[in-house]
Amino acid sequence: MATQIYYLLRSRQDGSYLAARPREGEAKEASAFLLVFNADYEALTYLNAHAPDLANRFSVESLPPSRLSPVLERWGYQGIGVVEEPRQPRVEFYRRS
Repeated sequence: MATQIYYLLRSRQDGSYLAARPREGEAKEASAFLLVFNADYEALTYLNAHAPDLANRFSVESLPPSRLSPVLERWGYQGIGVVEEPRQPRVEFYRRS
């Protein structure tokens, strides 16, 4: 039986995670979503495709689903955004309950 592991991009400078944030003018922290990937190579592909100049500032971190809730609470995220197709991203957003 395979166990689901999520992969996140974390800043090497300040330890923050890559998150989807609302457009300007909206409350940023109140509605940020933690971006998660289903594979480590998907996280790296996303980063290299959309921010190649910042790729060396992030590392990939793996977390089991049981550890996501504490991360969401600690950083104040509203939920997660599961990234599909990293080159032309589709993101499924899930609010924390």
